[in-house]
Amino acid sequence: MAMGGGKRIRYGIIIGVVILVAGALGARVLVGPGVPVVLAERRPLVQKIVANGRVNVPVRVQLGTQAGGVLARLAVDQGDSVVAGQLLAELVSEEAAAGVARAAARLQQVRELDLRAAQEDLRQAEVALRQAERQLQRMSELAVDGGISEQELEVAQDERDLALSRRDGAAANVRGNSAGGANERLAVAELAAAQARLEQTRITSPVDGVVLKRLAQPGDMIAAGSGVLDVAPAGPTWLVVQPEEKNLAFLRVGQQALASADAYPDSVFAARITRVAPSVDPARGTVEVELVVDRPPVFLRPDMTVSIAVEVARSESALTLPGEVVRDADGTPWVLVVRGGRAERQDVGLGLRGEGTVEIVSGLQAGDAVVPVEAVRIKAGARVRAATGDQ
Repeated sequence: MAMGGGKRIRYGIIIGVVILVAGALGARVLVGPGVPVVLAERRPLVQKIVANGRVNVPVRVQLGTQAGGVLARLAVDQGDSVVAGQLLAELVSEEAAAGVARAAARLQQVRELDLRAAQEDLRQAEVALRQAERQLQRMSELAVDGGISEQELEVAQDERDLALSRRDGAAANVRGNSAGGANERLAVAELAAAQARLEQTRITSPVDGVVLKRLAQPGDMIAAGSGVLDVAPAGPTWLVVQPEEKNLAFLRVGQQALASADAYPDSVFAARITRVAPSVDPARGTVEVELVVDRPPVFLRPDMTVSIAVEVARSESALTLPGEVVRDADGTPWVLVVRGGRAERQDVGLGLRGEGTVEIVSGLQAGDAVVPVEAVRIKAGARVRAATGDQ
């Protein structure tokens, strides 16, 4: 009898345990499994448009020589700043330089030696003219008295006329070799032409700017008109970026942006939108935006890769959720929200979009528990319970 009583006690304990377990399992089935949730909460939210692009050089000047020849030297390197009139490169120019020396010597000869010689010739011609005129006067007086023949008088007249012609020629020669005269003007023109030929062997910068690229190296044979250097004229620093076209409605001229170069990510500088393209690139689905940098940092270089962030909207108390918990965000957005012990599909309206966060403008209230997308086993209508961090 004692043995039988012991068995009944053990059976009772086992049955009790089974009932307790079954009850616990039944309760869990009734309330559903615990799932992690995200709570909708109010917080400040800033919407920014982030895009990548480059430092733009709207104008590039390719510099070359008008004359062909061997490149003797380059006086600048890529990235160097230059000023208007600065010598940047030159060809081998000994022959052209010799031509300038010859023309300069010819001009000096005209202004000094030839002018002096012409002045001396004029002085002698004037002396000879005066003598011829006096001789003609004497011969004329003798002819009146019949002291000489008509033929002798004609000879005196011819000598006077010849002296007069020589004097006039000498005077013209003096005028030609004087400052502004024909000979001097011709020598000046020859010197200018020689100097121009020499200048054609040199490259000087037409503008203040920055050297972008060397297109040739010393020793290269350069054809007339071919490029030797690329120069970007000094002026405003421009950025060109291509945000996605979905951001077009938020962008406008005058908006401020913060930019950084990929090579210097920790150095942030200000930029300002100056142009939003009127059309969209159909292949990329982007829109071109230009910005000006009023105070460019010293490290900024043409064609550098840059990133910009434009603040387009702000709310100090937005109802927010992490962007990843919103399903079909680009279509008809909805979430799974836990209500009355069940997962319920709830369409939501979206407002601002921050970095990894979206604003909920309709469909939810602060404190609503939302099932994240990764809980794929949870379907709308399923029994669930919101699991806290302690569960």
